[in-house]
Amino acid sequence: MNCSRAGFIGCSIGAALVAALMAPPALAAEPAPRRVVSMNVCTDQLAMLIAGKGQLHSVSALARDANSSAMAKEAQGFAINHALAEEIFLMEPDLVLAGTFSSRATVNLLRELGVKVEEFAPSRSFEDIRDSILRVGELLQRQERAGELAGELDAGLAALKAQKPSGRSIALYDANSYTTGGGTLANEIFKAAGLVNIAEKLGIVGSTRLPLELLVTEQPDMIATSFRSYGGAPALAQENFVHPAFKTLEAQKQGVGVPVPNMICGAPFTLEAAFVLQRAALQGQVRP
Repeated sequence: MNCSRAGFIGCSIGAALVAALMAPPALAAEPAPRRVVSMNVCTDQLAMLIAGKGQLHSVSALARDANSSAMAKEAQGFAINHALAEEIFLMEPDLVLAGTFSSRATVNLLRELGVKVEEFAPSRSFEDIRDSILRVGELLQRQERAGELAGELDAGLAALKAQKPSGRSIALYDANSYTTGGGTLANEIFKAAGLVNIAEKLGIVGSTRLPLELLVTEQPDMIATSFRSYGGAPALAQENFVHPAFKTLEAQKQGVGVPVPNMICGAPFTLEAAFVLQRAALQGQVRP
């Protein structure tokens, strides 16, 4: 465009108008999802904590299992699913929340059918928990609510940190003799509670079985066992708890029950497990 000095302003306005007319139309903001389905016990709970009224339609069957979910009671208010593609597709969701370990066949088929699926990796640290909370808030367009929960998480961590670490050693000894070492959320919970995980000290990464002989040799100050219930019936998974060597060690050491559902998934309620352990450690320190 050729403009004289005198017509510079008018020419500039004209050029701007032409550019505006030629520019692609601005995209409208994507509406918030109105029918959300979660097919993973961890995304179930984040969605229940963050979703607006009527926004979350269905959660996984595990969400109602008190051995796996810290929000089993709240889950009663939602339809359940069994992570089956046909079942979820018929629910007509506009957003599906899944875990990276959820059924690949279901996730892939739903995407092929045009359903939006967002996957979340398991939280292995409190930073992971914070990121997942904020991400769910973005996806559901519930950023304010997610910010409140992230604030609760930060405040809880600050309260844990304000207490001088006891430095006591602990071993998680769960059903089937399983324990957890480095790179796990349980290990981060122990650290937040001011404890030293003997599994991490032994170089264990992830979850694995801890031989009873090794547990006895290490002599941890505290032994954490789960609150899991198997309906009152004898369970082979809990045979390790009735072994004479374990019962003798448990009698000598400080046993503490940990709320396993609070340790499986990452959310503000995960802090409760750390507070339980921190209080137990401090009580053990003042024993005669």
